[in-house]
Amino acid sequence: MKNIFLKKDSTEIINRINDLKTDSTAVWGSMSVAQMLAHCNVTYEMVYDNIHPKPNGFMRFILKSFIKNGVVNEKPYPKNSRTAPQFIVKGDRDFELEKNRLISYILQTQEFGEKEFEGKESLSFGKLTAKEWNNMFAKHLDHHLTQFGV
Repeated sequence: MKNIFLKKDSTEIINRINDLKTDSTAVWGSMSVAQMLAHCNVTYEMVYDNIHPKPNGFMRFILKSFIKNGVVNEKPYPKNSRTAPQFIVKGDRDFELEKNRLISYILQTQEFGEKEFEGKESLSFGKLTAKEWNNMFAKHLDHHLTQFGV
């Protein structure tokens, strides 16, 4: 598992993102490459931007009890796995805009470092360790970059 907080690993992920082209096609799934980048940005929007509502108490209980471990562990996501409604991206997106936003979020996360994320609260899962944050960020990015062959 890559460590998003290490410059070497975040640079490697950014290089993979830079290998994407506007006409890159998915090996599986139905998203366009621009939609996939926008989809990956949602994870970071939930951390840095106040644009996604916090789930209600019941939904948070369900997410923490049944979904959290699969998201924050080191086991890769299966192909064509379902996603939460707020991560579904419809319509056309601007490839360059979404790519640049994602790279900016990755750089910001790497610069803040593990200390900033240790015990930081997730909208959906409550407080996470820096390792859980890393696993969530890194494996989601790896899943979708692999989906697009980079």
